[in-house]
Amino acid sequence: MLPIHELIPNSRTKEMYLSVRKKGTVSKQTLLEESGLTVSTLTRILDELLAQNLLLEVGFGESTGGRRPTLYETNPAYGYVFGLEISRTFSRLVLADLHLNLLNEYSWPMDEQATPERLIESVHAQVLRMLEQASIDISQVIGLGIGAVGPLDRKEGMILEPAGFAAPGWSQVPVKERLEQLLDVPVCLDNGANTALLGEYWAGGDRRQHQLLYLHAGIGLRSAIMNEGRILYGVIDTEGAVGQMIIESSGVPSSVPGGNSGAWESYVSIRTLEMQAREEWKRGRPTLLRELADRPEDIEFAHLVEALQAGDSMVHGIFGQAAAYCGIGLANLINILHPEEVILGGPLFSAADFFYQEATRTALEKTYYRGQYKVRFTQGSLSDTAVAAGAAALILNQLTG
Repeated sequence: MLPIHELIPNSRTKEMYLSVRKKGTVSKQTLLEESGLTVSTLTRILDELLAQNLLLEVGFGESTGGRRPTLYETNPAYGYVFGLEISRTFSRLVLADLHLNLLNEYSWPMDEQATPERLIESVHAQVLRMLEQASIDISQVIGLGIGAVGPLDRKEGMILEPAGFAAPGWSQVPVKERLEQLLDVPVCLDNGANTALLGEYWAGGDRRQHQLLYLHAGIGLRSAIMNEGRILYGVIDTEGAVGQMIIESSGVPSSVPGGNSGAWESYVSIRTLEMQAREEWKRGRPTLLRELADRPEDIEFAHLVEALQAGDSMVHGIFGQAAAYCGIGLANLINILHPEEVILGGPLFSAADFFYQEATRTALEKTYYRGQYKVRFTQGSLSDTAVAAGAAALILNQLTG
């Protein structure tokens, strides 16, 4: 099993491959101007990449007075990558080419039966099924990336002590080792928020040189930071720690062991919305939820979204309050980190446009120096596949890392 970083032999060649990958389609003249290399050195590097089938010549650009320049792209069929998301509610596997075009996907509910061993066995079986359907030999697979709920040990490839899984056994799971044994391909593990940001970065045509902040709002709150195309890591991986930012000093007690009272996540999460809706039902508030669930205890997020889309004023109020608190937390992060762009993803942002609008309005209102500093907000373009697609991108990053 050849390590991924050895597929491209030297640093200059890696840099050139990454330059072409970032630009999508690029002329030799542009590469010459931006690299500072001599014509002979650039030609040699490009010839090496072409000989390895890592690059393709894809035609000619517009002439600026002389010969039309040759255009280059990375070869999407040089190899294939898998991306796996492991979360509390579902897991998803995707197969992609090296342009991150998704060729197949499969998802599993993370119910009481989804133990680590059963999931790993199912992933193994689905990898083989997808390869057979696409007529791809496993020797063409560069690797499998994983974006998982933490905390985790990235170097050892182990999921440590995550909270909230329905099935038993999710403690000290050597997921990298087990999948490498079964598949005989390199496996990389990272936090799901980090891989989601990687996925959004490569999906966006204008996101190649920005300082980015990513926030995922769903069961909990998860964040990631990128500078110049590189994920920024702390000393340890404390997935979900951003949700413990204190919003109200004497606020709601945390439902998370060891969590802070008044934590951001206690005001902005699927569980919080479900809990508040149940309480309003019990208080006798009129709501369409009574037609969608038999008891307050049966209310789930899907019911809230359906009621919201039907114009339920009570549910609208709950979402509106959560959006305002979401904006306050975002403003705190923006005032500390000063990103150029904030990408917002997850079920809360996709459930309703007004949630996104209210959260970003509040964040902008509370951003310091807002007259001089214009942060840009965007919604994630990859929706439910962001974590898994980004996990596939994690493997591609290893090519030039």
